[in-house]
Amino acid sequence: MKRVMITKAGDIDVLKVQEFPAPSPQDHEVVISTKACGINFADILARQGLYPDAPALPTCVGYEFSGIVTQVGKAVDDSWIGRAVFGLSRFNGYADTVCVPIDQVFEKPDSLTFEQAAAIPVNYLTAWQLLVVMGSLTAEDSLLIHNVGGGVGLAALEIAKHIGATTYGTASPGKHHFLKEKGLDHAIDYRNKDWEQTLKTLTNGRGVELITDPIGGNHWRKSYRSLRDTGRLGMFGISAASDSSWKGKLKLLKTAVQMPFFHPINLMDNNKAVFGVNMGHLWHETPKIRHWMMHIIEGVNDGWVNPHVDCTFNFDQAADAHQYIEERKNKGKVLLTP
Repeated sequence: MKRVMITKAGDIDVLKVQEFPAPSPQDHEVVISTKACGINFADILARQGLYPDAPALPTCVGYEFSGIVTQVGKAVDDSWIGRAVFGLSRFNGYADTVCVPIDQVFEKPDSLTFEQAAAIPVNYLTAWQLLVVMGSLTAEDSLLIHNVGGGVGLAALEIAKHIGATTYGTASPGKHHFLKEKGLDHAIDYRNKDWEQTLKTLTNGRGVELITDPIGGNHWRKSYRSLRDTGRLGMFGISAASDSSWKGKLKLLKTAVQMPFFHPINLMDNNKAVFGVNMGHLWHETPKIRHWMMHIIEGVNDGWVNPHVDCTFNFDQAADAHQYIEERKNKGKVLLTP
């Protein structure tokens, strides 16, 4: 079998395709021949040596996949063999074969391609946790989605539209037309304008009820200031720290120093809330994750969940795929295919 390996911390050229023995399933596991593998920003931070949850290098990252079940463990029903599925992997997802517990696998809806199915797990579960589970978004609320053109951003936009909330989103100007076609109510140019002031103008100085922010550092201060009374800030990443070699470590340090401290008294006085989301720390909550995914699959069947795949790269092009995402070129999901 083939895996895309991070051979050492560094730039995109550290990604190499290597051969490994094929895995054998334990009792509650299944082996899947993959058709597509999702790329997430955490993978890029891991390659740069900036992701604390990543295994020791060299390693294979990747949290999500789609494909066909080829083998099952002794405790898994043989009827799974041959089924088209998608699911979550705790690393080792950049591979043409994955072996995972059956509880992390879901049957692929017929309406989805394998590429679309691989675009669901991390993005939509993260967005669901941010908006529905912890963000308590309602139709009467307004929502600001930072990096709305990314994978989590587009997933959040679909969920917010389904709920009926008013949506604002920050993105580079070249993505605004696309995002408005996707249903975004108000696109904000964060590159050439002060997004905080623009949002203040658009909301008549009130701010919004919920903000999702994957950037980190001082950016979280601006997002907190932009909350309306009873507003919630959902933090789920530190993309501001992204860079290779020593520059990345310096940016990570700077990002950490600039992070705000939210004092309980201030939160009470301001009637605001902050919370964090990290899907990589929920492996012990499989029943809860499956419950969330059932709502998302229901959305697929009802037609309001439509994963947008920007482009795919084969394993030999993994470096190009990482660079494409780092340069913020993607609109939606970027995938690897064996």
